Amino acid sequence: MRSRLQGATGAVSAAVVRTPELTVGALAVVATAAFSWVPSLWYDEAATVTSATRSWPQLWAELHSVDAVHGLYYALMHVWFWLVGYTPFTLRFPSALAIGVAAGLVVALGRRLGGRRLGIVAGIVFLALPRVQWAGGEGRPYATITALSVCLTLVGLTAVRRTRSGRRPALWWTAYGVLALVAVTFNVYLALAVVAHAVALVWTGLAERRRDRQSALSMRGGLSAQPLVGRRTLRRWAIAAGAAAVIAAPFVLEVMSQSKQVGWISGITSRTADQVFATAWFGGLGWYAAVAWVLMAVGVVAAVVQAHRRSPSVRALFRMQAVRVALPLAILPAAALVGATAAGEHLWSPKYASLSLPFVALLMAMAITLVRPKAWLVGALAGVLVLSIPNAYDVKTPLSKQDSTWAQAAAIVASARDARPDADEGIIYGSVYRHPGATADIIRVSYPEAFTGMTDLGVRKNGAESGVLWNQTGDLATTVPERLGDIDTVWFVGGTSRNIEPEAASVLAQHGFVAEHHWKTGKVILTEYTRAS
Repeated sequence: MRSRLQGATGAVSAAVVRTPELTVGALAVVATAAFSWVPSLWYDEAATVTSATRSWPQLWAELHSVDAVHGLYYALMHVWFWLVGYTPFTLRFPSALAIGVAAGLVVALGRRLGGRRLGIVAGIVFLALPRVQWAGGEGRPYATITALSVCLTLVGLTAVRRTRSGRRPALWWTAYGVLALVAVTFNVYLALAVVAHAVALVWTGLAERRRDRQSALSMRGGLSAQPLVGRRTLRRWAIAAGAAAVIAAPFVLEVMSQSKQVGWISGITSRTADQVFATAWFGGLGWYAAVAWVLMAVGVVAAVVQAHRRSPSVRALFRMQAVRVALPLAILPAAALVGATAAGEHLWSPKYASLSLPFVALLMAMAITLVRPKAWLVGALAGVLVLSIPNAYDVKTPLSKQDSTWAQAAAIVASARDARPDADEGIIYGSVYRHPGATADIIRVSYPEAFTGMTDLGVRKNGAESGVLWNQTGDLATTVPERLGDIDTVWFVGGTSRNIEPEAASVLAQHGFVAEHHWKTGKVILTEYTRAS
């Protein structure tokens, strides 16, 4: 038995060494997709479902009034649902795939900047990050944003190196510009990654000029190597980024015109510092964040010290270059969003910093790979994975997403309806806790099978037909009586805040309905009314 276990462990280790990008990427897909169907859907995911399940004309009309920033994501999810259908699992599986791609690309980036060991460790650390586990099980675009940020960085790094070697650099800079355009169209905040690339290029160029001056003095005029970042590189970056910016400008302006939809974002508060320190990358786990920040600091300081020795090794120079690439991409996006929020443009939310996750992992990995010997390094990496286990469990529980109990509410409705399969049923949707712009019809959107065949007795405005996200309930005394017809069972589903059930009960009582059963699950209340015999 022991020999078999050792053989299996050896096989896994060999696979990681031979094909680390594929192996780590596949592990990331499995880890994030497993049990992703368990948590109940919540508000943001329901916005994905209602948008992606509309017709193309309806989706186009919606994007002219709200959520243009997510338009490309909704379009891709529309095609995905057309292919595989909608379930909570199919909603979230694309995010797991995106995290798998991102993990593989992190390995590739780490290998390019610091060797195989750094790449493998960075990929595994990336997978272990609490916010990565969250993004991989979220039916929203944050996982794909993460993958795009590291992909764009890899393409940009290749373009820079091809510029120095003269091997078809124009092709790679064209690819960089096109990918930057796609990335910004997918999410405008990815423009911050392009800006961070500029910082990395300028930093690298200045460092190379300083090193060349020192070499010239020590060698008394000797020739220095061709720089990685020169004026030609900066010019080509500016052309590629500028072209993408010009083409994306109309889209960005349209998104800015819908800025009211982020009106829920508060300004700088007492919670902002904790959001930056612990929430944005580490899921609000203060102890995990403290360990991670220490690792990042150690990795950066060690690289700087080693690179500034009198005769630094090639490895030290590569690791310093990794810092120049990763540090701006880790710090600048969050700093820019917090700064804009402090200036009055409320743009900061921890989830918007997900594009920095690959580079946080890379900086942490730079500290972990300092550990010697190899057995201790494996132990340190195992420790990071162990620390991530509680969070990996927490994001897969039924109440993981804002304590949502919509799945339980839908299950209650489905079970009660199964007991009365021949009933003619209607439904009145009340409020949704914490979301005044939506009604409890959002639960039907998330779990449609439980509500199939019910007549909406209170709807006044259909969201899909009017180009907005959600249906709106009208005056119950007017809408309900004229739609009752032969209905003998009416459900009320609503929230515990702004509860309109007393009004609904009064209208139904006037037409012979009495409450038969009542349930409460989390912040959702449900009542089944039947027509008195």
